[in-house]
Amino acid sequence: MYDIIIVGGGLAGLVNSILLSKAGKKVLLIERKSYPFHRVCGEYISNETRPFLTSLGVDFSLLNYKEISRFQFTSPSGKILKTNLDLGGFGISRYTFDEVLYQLALKSGVEFLLEKSVENVEFHNNHFIVSTNTENFEARYVIGSYGKRTKLDATLKRGFFGKRSPYIGVKYHIKTDFPKDLIALHNFKDGYCGISAIENDKYCLCYLTTRENLRQYGTIAEMEKNILWKNPHLKKIFTESEFLYDKPEVINEISFAPKTTIENHILMVGDSAGLITPLCGNGMAMAIHGAKILSEHLLKYFDDRKQLEENYQKAWQKTFAQRLWVGRIVQKLFGNEVLSEVALLSLKNFKPALGMIIRATHGKVI
Repeated sequence: MYDIIIVGGGLAGLVNSILLSKAGKKVLLIERKSYPFHRVCGEYISNETRPFLTSLGVDFSLLNYKEISRFQFTSPSGKILKTNLDLGGFGISRYTFDEVLYQLALKSGVEFLLEKSVENVEFHNNHFIVSTNTENFEARYVIGSYGKRTKLDATLKRGFFGKRSPYIGVKYHIKTDFPKDLIALHNFKDGYCGISAIENDKYCLCYLTTRENLRQYGTIAEMEKNILWKNPHLKKIFTESEFLYDKPEVINEISFAPKTTIENHILMVGDSAGLITPLCGNGMAMAIHGAKILSEHLLKYFDDRKQLEENYQKAWQKTFAQRLWVGRIVQKLFGNEVLSEVALLSLKNFKPALGMIIRATHGKVI
């Protein structure tokens, strides 16, 4: 019998596991892969999380991260808009950063079940039974931290799961000639591609596009040549860079539809609770901050499930609902060829608006 079982070992799951285990709770984290591994992710973390991560035990002096302080936006035709980032952030791969948090979790006493998928979660008599394909576990609470979309969402009959999403995500690690303090967002037809520095003189190149773009050209490589390369900045990156892996990481049907933070008494966090559009560059920080909020509420209301659920939902909505709404609005502008060109010209004529958008999709230092 565990106090808490966490389903999924991404940023939110790992941060929750550390905080809860340090507070004396018996925690089991179930992850379908084995650390370290790659994920589809922009791999940029806003500095709003730095003090909290330090308090968690992350030693930044040992990380070969890259400080990022400038932002560049390009339209599909290649027009450029630049600005400084108020808070800035740092670039580090999920392969490296998740491993750092995993090691901290182990030291904190977290139990792990790796290379196992959760097939079902049932709630009755005020506790949970969590089932994998080989065994069952019991817990007082379950945290859903399993990412953007899994079969468990279908099992739970979550509302968003029945509506197909047109989006796919693709990520590479590359070596190239690009400023290490700059994060760039390059737009193209029905999508956009981000690039920023990570550790060991590498760069994360990650883009969002539609299944229709892929269907039209049959393969990722052909789609990139015929659609992404129409943006001259992307053509330069793709033709002049060294791609470090044989094939990219790919994820299908990324949904930005509103989600619920409580599902059959499961406490959702990170992308399982709500996914901000990647162009906002704040998904990793939101996962970390959301885990902090959830752990604080779990510890405060551990013996009162009703109060816990009510207060956690309110706190999550208060902190993130507006960011997600702004992200969905901005997505409509920058996922369209014509609107991207218009948006860039408008922001050039009224530069404070770009700062307002960035601030609206980010939070204060936690």
